[in-house]
Amino acid sequence: MAKLAEFHNLFPALREFVQTGKPVWGTCAGLIFLANKAVGQKGGQELVGGLDCTVHRNYFGSQIQSFEAEFVVPELASKEGGPETFRGVFIRAPAVLDVGPEVEVLADYPIPSNKESDVPEKKVIVAVRQGKLLATVFHPELTADTRWHSYFLKMASDLGEETSNSVIAVGEATSKFQTTNKI
Repeated sequence: MAKLAEFHNLFPALREFVQTGKPVWGTCAGLIFLANKAVGQKGGQELVGGLDCTVHRNYFGSQIQSFEAEFVVPELASKEGGPETFRGVFIRAPAVLDVGPEVEVLADYPIPSNKESDVPEKKVIVAVRQGKLLATVFHPELTADTRWHSYFLKMASDLGEETSNSVIAVGEATSKFQTTNKI
């Protein structure tokens, strides 16, 4: 993604889009793109930035170490209803290691410690929000649970008039299309 964005000179437009306050949701590699800082990269991957966090690329391992797991999602459950947990699909997933003061942690994932060790269970951050930016290290689009999508749409529509032209409700688009066809 970064190589293509650089080759086609997309970074200035992507950065401007994020900086102008449009709603953006980055999943997996999209989260890495949005992060202000990334570690564990090959070379110096250029980032769009805007999300005050440090992310570790491929934190959970290679492609063959991809997995699905249940984790607690209190913000999602309180806003969208449904179960207190979400089954995430982690595909060569990154992890958020650190967040700035403006970043709200929406979910974390426990990393099991060695049972023979006295080291307490460690957690890594897997979902965050900073203003108009939403980021998940997992792939909600690969599940039947649409609560993250609903959360993002509500988040985007709650942002006020300055972004209203960027988000069009399906019913709105249909009625505009039908009106256009009648002319």
